[in-house]
Amino acid sequence: MIIIMRSDAEKNDTTTLISKLAEKGLSVHRSTGESRTVLGIIGDIRSLDRRELELLPGVHEVIPVSKPYKLASREFHPEGTKISIGPLVIGDSQIAVFGGPCAVESEEMIHKIAREIQEVGGVGLRGGAFKPRTSPYSFSGLGKDGLRFLSEAARENNLVAISEVMEIAQIDVVAKYCDILQIGMRNMSNFNLLRALGTCGKPLLLKRGNAATYEEWLMAAEYLLAGGNFEVMLCERGIRTFENYTRNTMDIAAIPIVQKLSHLPIFADPSHGTGRRDKVPAMARAAVAAGANGLLVEVHPEPDKAVSDGPQSLTIEQFAAMMRELRIIASAIGKRLAGEV
Repeated sequence: MIIIMRSDAEKNDTTTLISKLAEKGLSVHRSTGESRTVLGIIGDIRSLDRRELELLPGVHEVIPVSKPYKLASREFHPEGTKISIGPLVIGDSQIAVFGGPCAVESEEMIHKIAREIQEVGGVGLRGGAFKPRTSPYSFSGLGKDGLRFLSEAARENNLVAISEVMEIAQIDVVAKYCDILQIGMRNMSNFNLLRALGTCGKPLLLKRGNAATYEEWLMAAEYLLAGGNFEVMLCERGIRTFENYTRNTMDIAAIPIVQKLSHLPIFADPSHGTGRRDKVPAMARAAVAAGANGLLVEVHPEPDKAVSDGPQSLTIEQFAAMMRELRIIASAIGKRLAGEV
């Protein structure tokens, strides 16, 4: 259930209502927009009478929410969520482009990539320190050292740092070094991890599972929001289909559809979405045209020598060319790349 307060409601009207709902054992999540306040009610609402609530001082409307994802729904936050990380604002008219290797391989390499990404207009640095690999014999990351290298390279080049959390025990160390914590495809349904991340106090990026429906994806986000963390972003990274020409099938339609269903900003990962370096720029262009709030792109100094995901990693020259194309598309739809005037 969602309660919309009147634009002229007194502050005391809202606090009194929240107290009454709390006395009934209900959780209340407050969202304050430019013109009015919206209260999301979580719990057993059978004891509530909609008509009585609408007669309370300051209440404009009471809306039953049929969707199972209450807090992630667009009804709860009609204006859309904006997430500020330093000077960067995600969710407005800017498009944030993050680049970097699949895995942090060395201190020298991540510093080189960070400088080059910043020079061509990127605002974020991605890189895995704890890597989930299909084979137990593959390179699985540098761990804490990798996070430290990533953090230092990002800070020196005024970039936002993002890396993946694999398990609850890693949350504190990743949060110490990174601005955004990523939940990968394999952990979208790891509900114990989601519950823990909901209280970590850092912005989160939730990737879609490789066979997840939109509702399942948004329900995973609901776990994070229910824990009190409203700085949540989504990321479309392709889904598994019968087609095997590409690594995954990039679901561009997910971007406008999820934006209609939810207030959360949405990124696209065209690198995992295709698994092919030659197709990444095209999918990046399509994602921006479809309205994505940001991109997560794999970039490597020498993709052919990368320890992981080399075939889907762009060279810095390819990344720079892609950024020039994205500027044109962003301008055509009334947006701009983040970090540019």
